[in-house]
Amino acid sequence: MAGEKLFSTALFGFKKKHVNDYLERLNKEYEEKLKAKEKEIADVKAQYRDIKSKYDEISSNIQQIKEDREKIATAFITAQEKAETIINDAKLQAISEKKNLEKQVEEEKEKLVDIKEELKVLKVELVGKLKKYEGELSGFIKE
Repeated sequence: MAGEKLFSTALFGFKKKHVNDYLERLNKEYEEKLKAKEKEIADVKAQYRDIKSKYDEISSNIQQIKEDREKIATAFITAQEKAETIINDAKLQAISEKKNLEKQVEEEKEKLVDIKEELKVLKVELVGKLKKYEGELSGFIKE
């Protein structure tokens, strides 16, 4: 819009052709500016739609990430609890096995002591019988 316009004068006022030309030019300028603003508005709306769709996608991704994080944390805690249970069970089983082995070792030691005692008794009996046979053999040899 060109600001102030001076028109030439005619018999009863301004010249109609100049006024009409000026109004047409103003109208064209206004329509061009209006079209430019409408295009700018359309561009801004398109940008808004793009940004909104990206925002919605990111929000959805964030929600999915939060859900996945919770699932992973739950799985980790569950795995840790199971591992602790397995370790505790293994410790208890090891203690039980150790006690059983200690008991078996003690029983075997007792058996070994008994066997040694039996060997001593057998040795004494054997020595006694050998002396007896030696005495008998000596008696036969003298006879």
